[in-house]
Amino acid sequence: MNDIAAYIRADKDRFVADLKEWLAIPSISGDPAHTGDVLRSATWLSGYLRDQGFPIVEVWETGGHPAVYAEWPADDPDAPAVVVYGHHDVQPVEPLDEWDTDPFTPVEKGDQLIGRGASDDKGQVFFHTLGIRALLAASGRQAPPVTVKLLVEGEEESGSVHFADLLRTHRDRLACDAVVISDTTMWAEDVPSMCTGMRGLTEAEVTLRGPDGDLHSGSFGGAVPNPLHAMAELLASLHDADGRVTLPGFYDDVVPLTDEERELFARLPFDEDEWLRTAGNSRAAHGEKGYTTLERVWARPTAEINGMWGGHTGPGGKTIVPREAHAKISFRLAAGQDPGTVQDQFRRWVAERTPPGVEAEVRIPGGGVRPCFSPIGSPGVKAARRALERAFGTEVLFTREGGSGPEADLADILDAPLIFVAVGLDGDRIHAPNEKVEIPLLLKGAEAAAYLWEELATALR
Repeated sequence: MNDIAAYIRADKDRFVADLKEWLAIPSISGDPAHTGDVLRSATWLSGYLRDQGFPIVEVWETGGHPAVYAEWPADDPDAPAVVVYGHHDVQPVEPLDEWDTDPFTPVEKGDQLIGRGASDDKGQVFFHTLGIRALLAASGRQAPPVTVKLLVEGEEESGSVHFADLLRTHRDRLACDAVVISDTTMWAEDVPSMCTGMRGLTEAEVTLRGPDGDLHSGSFGGAVPNPLHAMAELLASLHDADGRVTLPGFYDDVVPLTDEERELFARLPFDEDEWLRTAGNSRAAHGEKGYTTLERVWARPTAEINGMWGGHTGPGGKTIVPREAHAKISFRLAAGQDPGTVQDQFRRWVAERTPPGVEAEVRIPGGGVRPCFSPIGSPGVKAARRALERAFGTEVLFTREGGSGPEADLADILDAPLIFVAVGLDGDRIHAPNEKVEIPLLLKGAEAAAYLWEELATALR
């Protein structure tokens, strides 16, 4: 067969049947009871990739769950090399009673394939295997025009705890000219798009302490500092009247949105009223002045108060000056920001605003997650956009994502630009009961992947 799209259509049934077999393995990385299943998933995938023709396939052990590495060298030793990242572990499935079918017995309903991992991320890893087969069949080649290195992690859904160390250990094997990420979403089935960045994350817990114990408010109220009053004032000052975070230097490193990006975001068919309904029926959009809702969620940093407590919260009255107050705060970080820098800024900010007679403690749980970003004018992004437009037959727009993942580690440790090529949808019920993927989109993803190797072979030289 000499046509990529025709090959993919003809191979659809085999592709879906094989994917169902993989989806049936309950590779829940966050549940110790499924440790053996995560290993079984890696073993299954490694065997499948060998059967698909990958000359090099290995299971890489970590301090936790295993990753799968596969490599298909290009015939040309000077051809670019590309790492494709995805993950084979999945989220837990509770609450089970909200599933219409068994989460690990994949079911086809029309064009949908329903099962845990169908979209996030086994289906999106899988379309690359079909894309390579289709390209080789259509071109008559024995190897792709770029060296393809497939890296499929086993711990993404439980925090990628060992992933950075894995990348450092195998940095030489993973040397590449670009990293393709297939673990995000498009805007809509009829509005194909590319993600160009994901926000980072850092968290903090603040404790303010006053007297050694709770005090009678009649005897001491109004005469000694109240930690809850101090906490309320502290948190109220976290933003200014324009919705900007007040930490000095907080915005210094943020990569600003370009006029082109803002124009492309504005062309997306975004219904803010509908979006508010999906946001728990929120009654109004809110945030940093001067930016749209999409720009705030995708490309601007934020500070959120996640919880606050202290003093008497039980039934009835208890007239006290409480001895301490607590709050949990999280920061979503935009392109250019570093979690460690923001953590230091927050510690200084709290120290400067803690009133006399109150002691502040700031606890930071871990190093945080760095944001990642791909300029839309980079050669790799432009090549991927051409590949997607060839597959979908229409203009491809751009998005970003508000969540966080290990992509920044890939970019930094491998010293390579990121390219997001994915066909999931926000409506795929990722992490929720009845997760699904649209089979026609997986086939389009395979077609785009086939074109991608041709495009990158030229663009990355």
